[in-house]
Amino acid sequence: MIERDNPRDNSPVRKSLAPRRLALLASVAGIGAAVLVGGIGPQVQTRAAGLISPAVAAETAAQPRGFADLVEKVKPAVISVRVRFDAAAQQTGTDEDDMLPFRQGSPLEKFFRQFGFQDMPNGMQGRQFQMPTPRMAAEGSGFFISADGYAVTNNHVVNNAKTVQVITDDGKTLSAKVIGTDPNTDLAVIKVDGKNFPFVKFADHDPRIGDWVVAVGNPFGLGGTVTAGIVSARGRDIGSGSNEFIQIDAPINRGNSGGPTFDLDGNVIGVNTAIYSPSGGSVGIGFDIPAATAKMVVAQLKDTGHVTRGWMGVRVQPVTAEIADSLGLKKAEGALVDEPQPGSPAAKAGIQAGDVITAVDGREVKDSRDLAQRIGAIAPGTPTQLSIWRKGETRTVSLTVGNMSDQRQANAGTDQQVTPDSGTPRLGLTLAPASDVGGAGDQGVAVMSVDPAGPAAEQGIKAGDVILDVAGKAVSKPEDVRQELASLHKDGKHSVLMRVKSGDATHFVAVPLAKA
Repeated sequence: MIERDNPRDNSPVRKSLAPRRLALLASVAGIGAAVLVGGIGPQVQTRAAGLISPAVAAETAAQPRGFADLVEKVKPAVISVRVRFDAAAQQTGTDEDDMLPFRQGSPLEKFFRQFGFQDMPNGMQGRQFQMPTPRMAAEGSGFFISADGYAVTNNHVVNNAKTVQVITDDGKTLSAKVIGTDPNTDLAVIKVDGKNFPFVKFADHDPRIGDWVVAVGNPFGLGGTVTAGIVSARGRDIGSGSNEFIQIDAPINRGNSGGPTFDLDGNVIGVNTAIYSPSGGSVGIGFDIPAATAKMVVAQLKDTGHVTRGWMGVRVQPVTAEIADSLGLKKAEGALVDEPQPGSPAAKAGIQAGDVITAVDGREVKDSRDLAQRIGAIAPGTPTQLSIWRKGETRTVSLTVGNMSDQRQANAGTDQQVTPDSGTPRLGLTLAPASDVGGAGDQGVAVMSVDPAGPAAEQGIKAGDVILDVAGKAVSKPEDVRQELASLHKDGKHSVLMRVKSGDATHFVAVPLAKA
């Protein structure tokens, strides 16, 4: 189960443990102590000092024995966020035990499935997954970023809040107002009246995998809780649009939402926002919004109350190895344009369906997600140079980045699933002119049936799809498709790229010719 660290579940804390449980914990603690003596911790110790070079020994001696000095420095800037909601703004729900923290078909469900859980656990198949029943009050975490009371938390902590209060590290309760929110990154900026608040800064560099980190927050209402761990991974995709996350193993739980994760210099390297948890509690897999992303978003929220992102107006999909081969690309990189939106900056710049965007202002584009991040970070109105691959050669296109509103979000960077189609008996398809099939339109070749054992079916092609062009050439009858496939096969091509219409959307799909 993937959860936003939901601050709306304030489970009571058990104040005592059975003696039998205590004995078990004591045993575990003994093992842990033995391991720590062996050298696990922020400082590596060993009795065999002669085996360590003087330079390494000096560096090791300079490292802190623990995190106490760091915590003493940063903890005063961390706050607990208490929220009350308007009953009219809350959803009505059923038994909370009958729910999971994501809706069926949501980006987080896609993340759940991408880790190999094709079937829902514990007999949950076929159920409607949704957010837990909203409560009238909730608690989360946050941190001051300026002495005059600006603070950062998660959007999902303060969303739909009627009132917001913060509890400072010294126990003061202060009223706060929401300055701005950004659902796309799940960030929010709130403001407390006053001055001389302790504050922290965002790191100006990315952490390395393996770096020590310390998380401070308000899990389960236990304000001022400190946990430590390392950076486990970077660039994690949890299905949240084009955003990437830092993975940490410092334990975070419900209520840690919006809290900071620090490096050993006391700088914020990430904002806690989600956990991966089959049990509902921390299993050592947490996700942080990177400081670079947070810094950019927070600056805009603080200044204007909203976030402005660049927009080019294209629907794109990843370049697979088969697509790269069919287009003559040396590497399976870049973003393949399905279709530019009418009137968009991309359409005005002459971007066409079938183009592969390979670079933005001279910087290579790895994939469709990378493209979305690059364009989104560019200020609207900025002239931009795009490198594209079209019909076997590289071209440069000038484009003026537009403004992406909430109602006009580009699909670039989302995990587009190619719904392939194809049309030729050689690929296991039965075709007919689209003009002869009711509802198929006047252009292209309609797929009448698909051989389940054929290569087209393996790529997801289905009856009802319409093939618009094959290898960049428009087709209007089955013979056009057959001739083009025969020509490609004769030239030694291993796959064919087709532009297909499924419903109201068009996209590209590469179908292997070797299996024809």
